[in-house]
Amino acid sequence: MSARNWDAESGRQIVRAHKHLDGALLPILHALQDHFGYVDSAAVPVIADELNLSRAEVHGVVTFYHDFRDHAPGRHVVKICRAEACQSVGGRESEAHAKQRLHADFHETSADGRYTLEPVYCFGNCACAPAAMIDGKLHGRVTPQRFDQLIDALEAKR
Repeated sequence: MSARNWDAESGRQIVRAHKHLDGALLPILHALQDHFGYVDSAAVPVIADELNLSRAEVHGVVTFYHDFRDHAPGRHVVKICRAEACQSVGGRESEAHAKQRLHADFHETSADGRYTLEPVYCFGNCACAPAAMIDGKLHGRVTPQRFDQLIDALEAKR
């Protein structure tokens, strides 16, 4: 996913294209994040205006769900499962290793802009724990060694 800078006209078109759906707020937020890579704070008043909601209501939903970002992500988005099943089979070790390897904590992007690290509370891949998702692709049994293999493969594609 490549992030794009917020563009009010494109943003408003996305909002208008989804505003007639039942429970339109979440589909709109997902569509904005799919398009821009994040939900810019400038989108909040646009959404509020189009859906006849208060800015506080829209902001509350954006900040409640951890999946929505308020800034552009790195070139690669790495999600680490923090649920109990993953933690019970070495997930904490893998999590600490990922933070060290990527030079980023959860909800952060590495200084070089390459990686954004995000926590997730279950991918539903418990039988293959610990799990991670890199650029939308789910991986199971992600030990620190396996994590390095996955990141090394990304690095080799550069």
